[in-house]
Amino acid sequence: MSNVFVSVGMSLDGFIAGPNGGPTNPLGDRGPAIHEWIYQQRAFRAAQHMGEGGETGQDNRILEATLARSGANIMGKRMFREGEANWPAEAPFHTPVFVLTKEARAPWERPGGTTFYFVNDPIDAVLRRARDAAGAKDVRIAGGAHVIAQYLNAGLVDELDISLAPVVIGGGVRLFDRVDRDKLGALKIVEAISSPAVTHLRYSVR
Repeated sequence: MSNVFVSVGMSLDGFIAGPNGGPTNPLGDRGPAIHEWIYQQRAFRAAQHMGEGGETGQDNRILEATLARSGANIMGKRMFREGEANWPAEAPFHTPVFVLTKEARAPWERPGGTTFYFVNDPIDAVLRRARDAAGAKDVRIAGGAHVIAQYLNAGLVDELDISLAPVVIGGGVRLFDRVDRDKLGALKIVEAISSPAVTHLRYSVR
């Protein structure tokens, strides 16, 4: 069975997005600084069709591995709304994406292999659909914080990957505010890899 993993960027003070986020201010005030390291990588530039170039070091290899292992993504409505207004026509996922929402909407197929499915089902049922779609690959819980917390609290996450940026943004959306520590499984450090731009932390969730 495929693994379920969270992969998310976080500031040093625990935020995954800044305040005042929305379709016209994606990731909120100062939030893009959390992901500054990604924008420099060759794998990101290739996925976004930004032309040749980009870094090819350790950070790039980690990003390549994350993209390669992801067979389906799950996200919340708020994350989708921000992205819908700002992603290019060829959305950056290249997989089926299941959007948790109460609003009925037909699937939205984008160039490059991304199709968004809008689902109003229990999170375990959505995960079953995502696993079926992912096949032999893994399922990524992409965000936002509320969706990540729901899956962690339900014991449905196998791995937690955090790219910790050396920035302090001072406010916004915290990753762990809605996580119930009594429901969260035990965390075990699998690896910690650092570069001048970011520290990649990987935990198994038992």
